[in-house]
Amino acid sequence: MNMEWIERTEAFLKQTLSSGTYLQKNPAQLRYRLEHSYRVANIAKTIAEKEGFDVTLATMAGLLHDVGYGTDWASEDLWKEHGRIGAAMARPFLVALGLNEQQVGDICYGIAIHVDDQADFAWERTAFCETVGDADNIDRFDAYRIYETLEYQHFSELTLEEKREKVSTMLEKLNRLKTIPFATPTATAMWLQRLEDYTAFYQKLERQLAASCTILP
Repeated sequence: MNMEWIERTEAFLKQTLSSGTYLQKNPAQLRYRLEHSYRVANIAKTIAEKEGFDVTLATMAGLLHDVGYGTDWASEDLWKEHGRIGAAMARPFLVALGLNEQQVGDICYGIAIHVDDQADFAWERTAFCETVGDADNIDRFDAYRIYETLEYQHFSELTLEEKREKVSTMLEKLNRLKTIPFATPTATAMWLQRLEDYTAFYQKLERQLAASCTILP
C-alpha cells in the first residue's frame, strides 16, 4: 500500500469531520463517524486484497466514504445527500494528492453512490466503485452494531414481551437480508457471515427470553 497516501487521507478525514458544524454540535456522532470510517476502510481493504483491486485506493475510498458529514448541515435530511456531497469534497483533495483522473473518478463515484445508488456525475459503475457501499453495508452488521442497536432501542428498559417482539422482528429481517446482492464474491461471503453471526446471537437471545417466562421443553 501507498502509506503516504493513506496517512494523508486519514489526516484529511479527521480534519474535515472535526470542522463540520453538525459534528461539532454532536461529538458522539463525530467519534462514531470516524470509527465507522476506519471499519469500512478495513472491510474495503479486505475485499480489495481478495478481489485483486487496488488496495490503497479501496482503503482510501472506505476512509472517505462519509467525509460528507464534515460540512455545515442545514437539515437532518441532508444525510441522504452525504454521498454526493462527500464525493465533491474528496475530489480536490485526491487531485492535489496526485491521483490520476481514473483513480479520482473511481473513488468519487464509489463515495457518491454508496447512500442511494445515485451519483451527480457520469462514470463507469464497476465492482470497485460498488465495494464502497458494500463495505458500508457489511459494517452495519458487526458486533458493535448489535450493542448499538440494543442501546438505541433502550432494550434493557423494555418489558419482556416487548423484548421478545424486537428479537422476533430482527430475526425476520435478517432472513430477508440474505438475498441482497453484492458486487463481489468476497463481499457476498462477508455479508452472509455477518448475518449468520447476527442470527446466532439473536436466536440465543430469543431462547434466553423464552426461558425468562416459562419452563422450556
